[in-house]
Amino acid sequence: MTTSETASATATVTPALAGIQHVGLTVTDVESSCEWYVRVLGLQRQFQESHRGSDHDGYAVVLGTADMSLNVGLDHHPRNDGEPFDATRTGLDHVCFQVTSVETLDDWAAHLESEGITHSGVYAMEGMPISLLTFRDPDGIQLELIAFHRS
Repeated sequence: MTTSETASATATVTPALAGIQHVGLTVTDVESSCEWYVRVLGLQRQFQESHRGSDHDGYAVVLGTADMSLNVGLDHHPRNDGEPFDATRTGLDHVCFQVTSVETLDDWAAHLESEGITHSGVYAMEGMPISLLTFRDPDGIQLELIAFHRS
């Protein structure tokens, strides 16, 4: 038996996932983006780390909630030539954060307005039990907030 045949013969159950711990976003200016994510999303600066095995001095600043159950890494890659984000290329399309209620989405809309951030307004997705609010970070990465409708 080959290694892949042995692995498929013995692997019968997919191990469970527990959730998404963090998302890493490549940004053009880590410090400017860090200030924006702290101010707009209320995240806290947790730590800075070098990219493991990077010989190009890449690093990330990790922001998160106080309990670190939700984290966003803002990544600096020295080879990044500063071209703008494009959701139509292979890679990231958007990041969506869940909130507790549609009323909380309304609160977020008011908060974004107070910060001068253009957003979609809260809207219900036709045929689905969810409402969304979308906006963009300083690099143009689309961020979404989602709430499930209560029955």
